[in-house]
Amino acid sequence: MRSKNYIPALSFRWLTPLYDPVLKWVMREDKFKQVLTARANIRPGMEVLDLGCGTGTLTILLKESYPGASITGIDGDPDVLKIAREKSPGLNIQWDEGLAFFLPYLDASFDRVVTSLVIHHLVTKDKYRAFREIYRVLKPDGELYVLDFGAPHTPLARFVTGYMHGLEETADNFAGRIPQFIKEAGFDTVKEIEHFLTVFGPLSLWQTVKG
Repeated sequence: MRSKNYIPALSFRWLTPLYDPVLKWVMREDKFKQVLTARANIRPGMEVLDLGCGTGTLTILLKESYPGASITGIDGDPDVLKIAREKSPGLNIQWDEGLAFFLPYLDASFDRVVTSLVIHHLVTKDKYRAFREIYRVLKPDGELYVLDFGAPHTPLARFVTGYMHGLEETADNFAGRIPQFIKEAGFDTVKEIEHFLTVFGPLSLWQTVKG
């Protein structure tokens, strides 16, 4: 089931082959995804979901960093999932097709949910729905880590984000509304534990626990 508002990697399907090079060389994704991986507090035997896994860069990093954990990557785009599978021969990763706001998993299935540069692709109503779905599939005391565009912390960051405020998908992020959306899904406390500045705007890493 694909939403009419579904946005593929880099917004247009013909740009999908450029997704990995753009994130690696322009956004320097290796830096912030390594921070997310280290912060996620994953232990052997845990069930971990990478929500909106794209071409699998973070998913693969999680599996390589925590080989004793069960890692699942889910994305709504079969084209990027094909790339993810091709990038991960020999790694025991489950790749699933599905949407962030309609997850094909039972309640309380995961100890950790991580998501990187996905939420800003969703219109406001789907952001709400996605966080409610994440809350549903997390186990009690399970943790959520969200890495995405966030409110600017410096004048330079405010300048970089200025031209993107008119877009519905990113406006919520740059206005600092993501923690509010997470709380309204049922989570109690949301902490911003890291922030970064990229050429496309500031990124925040938020962490919360399902009570």
